[in-house]
Amino acid sequence: AVPDLVEAAGDADILVFVIPHQFIGRVCDTIKGKIKADALGMSLIKGVDEGPGGLRLISDVIQEKLGITMSVLMGANIANEVADEKFCETTIGCKNKNHSSLLKELMQTENFRVTVVEESDVVEICGALKAAVIRLGLMEMIAFARIFCTQGPVSSATFLESCGVADLITTCYGGRNRKVAEAFAKTGK
Repeated sequence: AVPDLVEAAGDADILVFVIPHQFIGRVCDTIKGKIKADALGMSLIKGVDEGPGGLRLISDVIQEKLGITMSVLMGANIANEVADEKFCETTIGCKNKNHSSLLKELMQTENFRVTVVEESDVVEICGALKAAVIRLGLMEMIAFARIFCTQGPVSSATFLESCGVADLITTCYGGRNRKVAEAFAKTGK
């Protein structure tokens, strides 16, 4: 592993962003102008950026700061289960069909199923809004996406992909936030 961010990212063809969303500005500022101009970016960051102009997708923040083409990966998976090679699935949102084939080939394994859709903004919103109540949450996710994601269609089918209802269910029943809530309910701590 290369501990220096600029050195690690400098010659990369694809940059994968997997950090807490509150650090993305600083990371982008650190590597700005020090990466390949034609590098592709893929964000696995769940959340939205809140600023004076309102809410913005994390991938949009990265694209604006670095000037690179962005895709996103969100889905019904939990990091330790992916690392343990348990069966998991995910959705890549990528507007460029050539890039989507490459990203799917790089990410998919025997135990990690990847589906690709063009609606990257909808995929990202699904990842950001998953903590809501399942049925009402899904309805709100669809309504919010139809208002927020104006660059193209918002297909109900995308919400049936791994990034939508499956991620919502996985997080509600198996994610760390649910586990912490259960431990608190049992112990009061």
